[in-house]
Amino acid sequence: MSSNPVAETVASLMPRAKEELAELVAFRSVADFDQFPRSESEGAARWVADALAAEGFKDVALLDTPDGTQSVYGCLPGPQGAKTVLLYAHYDVQPPLDEDGWTTPPFELTERDGRWYGRGAADCKGGLVMHLLALRALKANGGVPVTVKVIAEGSEEQGTGGLERYAEEHPELLEADTIVIGDTGNFRVGLPTVTSTLRGMTAVRVRVDTLAGNLHSGQFGGAAPDALAALIRVLDSLRAEDGTTTVDGLTADAAWEGLSYDEEQFRQDAKVLDGVELIGSGTVADRIWARPAVTVLGIDCPPVIGATPSVQASARALVSLRVPPGVDAAEATKLLQAHLEAHTPWGARLSVEQIGQGQAFRADTTSPAYQAMADAMAVAYPGQRMQYAGQGGSIPLCNTLAALYPRAEILLIGLSEPEAQIHAVNESVSPEELERLSVAEALFLRNYAVSAG
Repeated sequence: MSSNPVAETVASLMPRAKEELAELVAFRSVADFDQFPRSESEGAARWVADALAAEGFKDVALLDTPDGTQSVYGCLPGPQGAKTVLLYAHYDVQPPLDEDGWTTPPFELTERDGRWYGRGAADCKGGLVMHLLALRALKANGGVPVTVKVIAEGSEEQGTGGLERYAEEHPELLEADTIVIGDTGNFRVGLPTVTSTLRGMTAVRVRVDTLAGNLHSGQFGGAAPDALAALIRVLDSLRAEDGTTTVDGLTADAAWEGLSYDEEQFRQDAKVLDGVELIGSGTVADRIWARPAVTVLGIDCPPVIGATPSVQASARALVSLRVPPGVDAAEATKLLQAHLEAHTPWGARLSVEQIGQGQAFRADTTSPAYQAMADAMAVAYPGQRMQYAGQGGSIPLCNTLAALYPRAEILLIGLSEPEAQIHAVNESVSPEELERLSVAEALFLRNYAVSAG
């Protein structure tokens, strides 16, 4: 990479990038204001706005979105008649979980073993720094050949949909020929990857009621219907013996045709305990990228400490269903609810409350933008070809943008490779990946400016 002027510029900017990422990571910008002060998120938003203004962006604005958070917008005008590219990232982060479980403080960027540790370092404050690096490298080497819009979301991790609704109310704001979502990651460090599919999701609260109140398990147990036992039966019905997700009417046999995922490598990435089997059938890629997956996220029931010998009258669970591309999330929700109702035993009363939903996404990988990115990644990662991977997670904004701008090409790249441990303790980013992806994005913008279409 060193013989390329853009790569040389990015390399020279890496010390500044580390300083800026440290400043951003220091904001405790969790968009749950019951846990973290709103001022932390507002401070991060102002930091992003100031950074865009310093790079010459016009119309820089803090957008008050309907969920009570702020997204940051700016536009860097390109040459007359140039194409427009929207660069996306988010500055909000997941809670740090157990701060004592971090080797170094979560909101203090710390270098260790060749990686930079801190909450949001990869997901997705590093993505914002990546966009800045790419633009600075182009400005130092002949200029930015396209019009660039940047949008930095403030509540992506909460899934409250503020930016989606704002975009729907102001459809002209984010309009672009191509959209680069900087919120995914390479399949492995050093292997350039675009994410071509995302699973959608639905989340429901399930409640089972059987009695007017708890009963003594000695006096009534054996005949009184136990709500917790009924709930366990219902939840167990969502999986086959091998762990395959089984929702009545929902197909679970699709095959993934892109990058393969070695089973032993997956066991290492997922930190599966020795002797414990993987669940489901088909290849690992089939299971995590192309098929539905149900997860019980939580159960409300008496904790073991302090429990009394009682038959439970009521029990609740939070259930998530990841929905593969090609399946409508609303239809999957209906099938899930019907399945839960059909598998509730003993005439127990069941109620289902939907609390979240997002559609799956599939990109058009034959578009000119994908060729421009493939050529850019071949330079940024010498000897490597761009790979196509799926992602089991959901980014509902992708579908909002695809619906608003059906002609726009959407690419997903980012810094969240497996070693980054996003959403967990000790999240980190590889500075080498930050450097290479910044070069790739800069070269992509240059390639795309002259591409057909």
